[in-house]
Amino acid sequence: MLCADLNFDIAQVIRFFRSKPGELIIYYELEESEKSSSRGIVEVCPDTHRITRFLEKPQEDVTSSRLASVVFYCIRRETLPCLSDFLHLQPEATDKTFGQFWEWLINEKQLDVFGMKLPTGFQLIGQVSLSDYTKWLSHYSTKQQNSAAKPITCRSYARVGLMGNPSDGFNGKTIAMTISNFWAEVVLVESQTLVLVPHPLNDPTEFGSLQDLFCIKGVCVLTTFCVFILCCSIALTKQNFTLKYDTNIPRAIVSATLKCLMKFYNITDSDLPKPVRANFILNVETDELFITAGLQDRVVQVYEGLIYMDFDKKLMEEQGYGHYVSMDMTDLPLFWLAFLSDPSDSGRIHSNIRQRWLSGDAVVVEAMKTFAELTDKAREALQKRDWTCLAQLMDQNFELRRSVYTDECLGPGNLKMVQLARQFGSAVKLPGSGGAVVGLCLDHNRLVEMRQAFQEAGCVFCLITPYNPSARTVGGPN
Repeated sequence: MLCADLNFDIAQVIRFFRSKPGELIIYYELEESEKSSSRGIVEVCPDTHRITRFLEKPQEDVTSSRLASVVFYCIRRETLPCLSDFLHLQPEATDKTFGQFWEWLINEKQLDVFGMKLPTGFQLIGQVSLSDYTKWLSHYSTKQQNSAAKPITCRSYARVGLMGNPSDGFNGKTIAMTISNFWAEVVLVESQTLVLVPHPLNDPTEFGSLQDLFCIKGVCVLTTFCVFILCCSIALTKQNFTLKYDTNIPRAIVSATLKCLMKFYNITDSDLPKPVRANFILNVETDELFITAGLQDRVVQVYEGLIYMDFDKKLMEEQGYGHYVSMDMTDLPLFWLAFLSDPSDSGRIHSNIRQRWLSGDAVVVEAMKTFAELTDKAREALQKRDWTCLAQLMDQNFELRRSVYTDECLGPGNLKMVQLARQFGSAVKLPGSGGAVVGLCLDHNRLVEMRQAFQEAGCVFCLITPYNPSARTVGGPN
């Protein structure tokens, strides 16, 4: 048999196998010219990577799956006796196959078997000729030559919470939007060795103190993430690359890196669905990099655009993620953003609210329900293009947050920016944890005066440029 790239990392396969409580099957996605009736076909749960059904050379109308076994299996010692049991069940059969064994093991015995995808083609299983070998070798060589050394450039964008935050961490609802004012860009190109290029500003080699070293994220983030992705459910090929980045929002580096790696290794949305991808990014940031982060940011960075999110507890427990809906971004009103040059710490701004919520504090629980109600109303206002209503809801959102978190927790800097915006008749709220405000000023004539007032107060002020993924420039960064 011939694999398009036999040089995939066996050690990675073994790590994945040991991490799962069951057997392992390697599979790949059929080429357009291949028929499912020529292979053992697997149906795979995208969330758990568990193989739910194995079909040995099925007819084309039996399953919609195009995922085929490559006849590479990892079997646990305690499962090996099942092979004898299978053979004893069919003493008269003369055409027993290993595919039939897996069909019986998965479909009838309901053993836990997990799948790991090979993100390349796989061909020439069984009786084949030299001409078959030559044809497929030429096919894959051409594909590799066409993709070789072409830089992959991906961006992830900042987001602003328009409604409902901080209820994403409290089983509530939120609406947030990616903006192109701030971003992280990663460029990846295939190379002989694996190279992570330090950023000239973000990756210094001399530090004033250990605390300064701790605050540097750049290449540390990339290194940790590139190592972490080796533990994913894809049997990555042993291709090396050179990766460099630029950013004015470090929190988006991980998301942009994942986009590049998915393109480089031919990992599709089917292999790593968007809601699962958002969880994956959050887990890397919180568990591996020890970054205080919430799921809302990662969802918006993955889906991009204007996103309605419902983090209902039952949904989160049953499927591991919430209900995410992309909303129409045409003809949005003009939002603005202002932030302090020294923004407040995210941990302080959240105070003890989470502990109170977990303990069932009636005030906090009711507030989070109200945040969700405001979010549903804001969704309706956005759909109806009722900007006056949206502005009123933004003000209500801030006042609710203020009542729960208190002025002391919000801090004088945030309150000063809110007060300043209201002097110019603008709706205003916090777009995230703190240190910034987002506003909607329906009187555009006052925007120039407001900008000047914020700048004189020592704040950075900018008009928001929403990032709409459906309107991105052809050939530009993804």
